[in-house]
Amino acid sequence: MTSRAPRSPSTARKGGWARLSTVVVYAFLAGFAVLTLFPFLWMVLTSFQTPGDTFRIPPSLTPSLLFSAHPFANFAELFQRFSFGRYLLNSVFVSTVAAAGQLVTCSLAGFAFARMRFPGRGLLFGALVFTMFVPTEVTIIPEFLLMAKLNWLDTYLPLIVPSLMVGAFGTFLLTETFRSVPYGLEEAATIDGASPLRIYWHLFMPVARPALVSLFVIAFIDNWNELLRAVLYISSNDLKTAPLGLVSLQGQYQSEWTLLMAGSLLSILPMIVVYLLAQKYIVQGFVTSGIK
Repeated sequence: MTSRAPRSPSTARKGGWARLSTVVVYAFLAGFAVLTLFPFLWMVLTSFQTPGDTFRIPPSLTPSLLFSAHPFANFAELFQRFSFGRYLLNSVFVSTVAAAGQLVTCSLAGFAFARMRFPGRGLLFGALVFTMFVPTEVTIIPEFLLMAKLNWLDTYLPLIVPSLMVGAFGTFLLTETFRSVPYGLEEAATIDGASPLRIYWHLFMPVARPALVSLFVIAFIDNWNELLRAVLYISSNDLKTAPLGLVSLQGQYQSEWTLLMAGSLLSILPMIVVYLLAQKYIVQGFVTSGIK
């Protein structure tokens, strides 16, 4: 019959400190999660409140409209007074077209930078990557003059074309993805008589599927949140996007906060849906390289 040796005081002390440190870490993470989620919670609560409840002191955390006869009164007012449903559809159209266009242009550019040899390739790629550090506000004035010269004002083209044609991040992402494909596969396809376009479509595009989905999500969210170009180029009410519609709810002297929070809640739902549909590809698109 054997018996366990008693634990030394130092070992017991170390175990106690380990448990205490674990509790502290989890408490810190829980507190950080509460601070992060509280603005979202406050937005949801305010969207189901009356204007009087919004400015009540002390603040009310009860969604008063949720238990009334008209729980979605703020949302109904948004659709009736401001045609917010039209704004959401406009944003879906602009964001989808711009993001899908980036998949085409960035994948073609990434394939050229990763696999083709031409003079000035490295210099051109470096210049393209450098544009990622140039904010939109620096180039917005010449861009506006160009759009006015092309008679594109008050259309969706100024919102779609700049994003579609200048995808520096997407080109960089897909260039690195394509570089991970073994050259032996490309050489075998070339020997079999495949053209560069066929190699691009049948060999490289399937490999880059996680990166393409990740790029679509990022481009969709980026174009969905675009406000500066929408303010500058869109003047017709029927062409307004969701961010521009939210701005119209804010006045110089007062703002309709319940409607603004309800509109903000509706505006983030499409982005959440797109992310949930593609979430399994998001991390894979950034951390994986090579092929299976």
